[in-house]
Amino acid sequence: MAPLRFSANLSWLFPELSGLPARLRAAGSSGFEAVEVAWPYAETPEALARSAREAGLRLVLINTPPGDQEKGEMGLGAVPGRQAAFREGLEQAVRYAKALGCPRIHLMAGRVPQGADRIAVKAEMETIFLENLRHAAGVLAQEDLVGLLEPINTRITDPQYFLDTPQQAAAILQKVGRPNLQLQMDIFHWQIMDGNLTGNIREFLPIVGHVQVAQVPGRGEPSSPGELNFPYLFQLLEDEGYKGFVGCEYQPRGEAWPWGRELWRTWTGAVFSLWAEVPRPPSPCRRHSRGLELATYILG
Repeated sequence: MAPLRFSANLSWLFPELSGLPARLRAAGSSGFEAVEVAWPYAETPEALARSAREAGLRLVLINTPPGDQEKGEMGLGAVPGRQAAFREGLEQAVRYAKALGCPRIHLMAGRVPQGADRIAVKAEMETIFLENLRHAAGVLAQEDLVGLLEPINTRITDPQYFLDTPQQAAAILQKVGRPNLQLQMDIFHWQIMDGNLTGNIREFLPIVGHVQVAQVPGRGEPSSPGELNFPYLFQLLEDEGYKGFVGCEYQPRGEAWPWGRELWRTWTGAVFSLWAEVPRPPSPCRRHSRGLELATYILG
């Protein structure tokens, strides 16, 4: 049973710091061994690779470019009329992934066009997405890279996003049928859209290439109040044999290290034991010695 490995999502964590190089340094100083970032394109890949090396970090996930955000675009993979732009963005993402040693790229599906009826355009958008994904799979295979599909909830986060449930994403992956395309499981989105996390994790984990976490509904850190029992969910991921990274993609409270006063004491499986009086271990995102069979949150 492999231990869980955590990566810091630099698009969300360390918001008090400006720029990816500063956030890379902060993640390294905080004990992370891996990081992910949605869009690294404001920096040159060479500069980012140098900053990551200096911080002792590996990049494990980036996204394809979002498109024209001023026009409301949030990915282009399934968007009618934007096939050429998607493929140009894919080439840019591959260049960055190669320079950064990053093995995975989230292939963003994008939004239903403004004013369009979701049901009316679903078939057209799926056809475009399938064509773009087959193209992407071929490009990524040449570089030994993996493409990921992430459902994003349409109830709270992005009502126009095309890909919004694990069932929809899994069906598309089956139609494409390429082994280097996998599912990205963001537990925050999955809970909001469908719940049934135990069943869905067990059903879809064999095709999952990356996991991300945040508490529901506030999108805070796993130790914050909310619907989800993260000790149980992390234990479930371990028990089911998940070997990829768990991305910390949440809104930290305040400006300090995201888990602030919550001090990691030990894991039993992936169960938290948090004790305020115990000195902080070297890293909040690494596994420590087993022994205590407690699942206690002390929320500072």
